[in-house]
Amino acid sequence: MAPNDPTPTADNDRPTTKPKPKQARFAEIRAWWTEAWDEGGTLHEMWEDVRRAPDAGWHGMANWIKALAAIAAFSFVVLLFNGATEVLLDTAHRILTAVPHAQVGNNTSTGVWATIDNPVRSYIAAHSVGLPISASTVYTLWQFTGLFSLIAGFVTRSNGVRLTWSCWGFAGIAMVWTTTPDASRTVATAIAVLAWTIASAFAMRGLNLRPRVFANVTTGAPQITVQPQIHIPAQPDGGTPDNIRQLNR
Repeated sequence: MAPNDPTPTADNDRPTTKPKPKQARFAEIRAWWTEAWDEGGTLHEMWEDVRRAPDAGWHGMANWIKALAAIAAFSFVVLLFNGATEVLLDTAHRILTAVPHAQVGNNTSTGVWATIDNPVRSYIAAHSVGLPISASTVYTLWQFTGLFSLIAGFVTRSNGVRLTWSCWGFAGIAMVWTTTPDASRTVATAIAVLAWTIASAFAMRGLNLRPRVFANVTTGAPQITVQPQIHIPAQPDGGTPDNIRQLNR
């Protein structure tokens, strides 16, 4: 069946879409590249900044070079710290694994030290079930922390180390109080407190709890500084002064 419109459709009336040729895009990119490398262009100025950087030094080089250098240095430090942390943790794990296993649950200490050490062993053995490390490793860490904070507090006088020593002592006294039977709990805790106090004389060497008072005495009278000086007026160079008059003339 023929269409109702007898007028044939011309070829020019049909819509045509012509895609943008790739040559035009490449020409634009090439023009931008050439303009950027011309004198005063973006890439040309960046290259000049890089070329002048060795002679200009850190303070004279461009800010974007400083930013890149800082980011690179920071990334390197982070990677180095990450690797060092893994190495240290692996070394510490090997050292703690190589330590002979202490009989934590058994009362192997003797003498006065057994009054403090045996309750700590029993407490750690009872409360280390389910941990990824053994009770012997926890006890070794406990001993190492106390010994380190004692020596480091005596040598460095650091407040952070002294705080660690204080927390270690309070935790040990609490373990002695919790684990010791009721009949001898008071005496055992008193011995633990006495031993920790004696050791604190070394760990907290130089600690002074008295507040420091700085007295600054000022008087209301102003301070006057006297500096005697002699000012000689400048004399004219040669000629007769204007204030000299001849008499009888």
